[in-house]
Amino acid sequence: MTKVELPLTGRCHCGAVTYEIVEPPACCAVCHCTNCQRISGSAFACNLVMAESSFRVTAGEIARVEWRADSGNSRWGDFCATCGSRIVHGSTPSNGMLSLRSGTLDDRSWLTPVAHIWTRSAQPWVTFGREDLTFETTPPGWSELIARFEALGLFAS
Repeated sequence: MTKVELPLTGRCHCGAVTYEIVEPPACCAVCHCTNCQRISGSAFACNLVMAESSFRVTAGEIARVEWRADSGNSRWGDFCATCGSRIVHGSTPSNGMLSLRSGTLDDRSWLTPVAHIWTRSAQPWVTFGREDLTFETTPPGWSELIARFEALGLFAS
């Protein structure tokens, strides 16, 4: 099995903003919350969860929007100031983690979500497999998701 190479790179839709991720992400999860539905213009969003310190913008101008999430927490999202593509989200105050819109990665072929979160907001036509790890809201802890993601062996240790 070929291991995913670091750094991971990505960009917005127009290419004005580029970024890199220098450490392996903690996990990949699909979020069905109403905020992700509106932001993505779809029924859900596929996100990489990673340490805030592992992400850096390498080119372009980022703009920021803030809102109150379904959980009641204060959140922010960075997007390309030119085309508006959402790239990454975080919390205020910072919890040290970011949520990256995985569709902005240059190589998405290796993405494997290990859980579905905020399933109570999932659209009625979305179905989950028996083996899928699901949470009606935010997981009470991320250790099970992180362990499942690490078990995939996508990154060299």
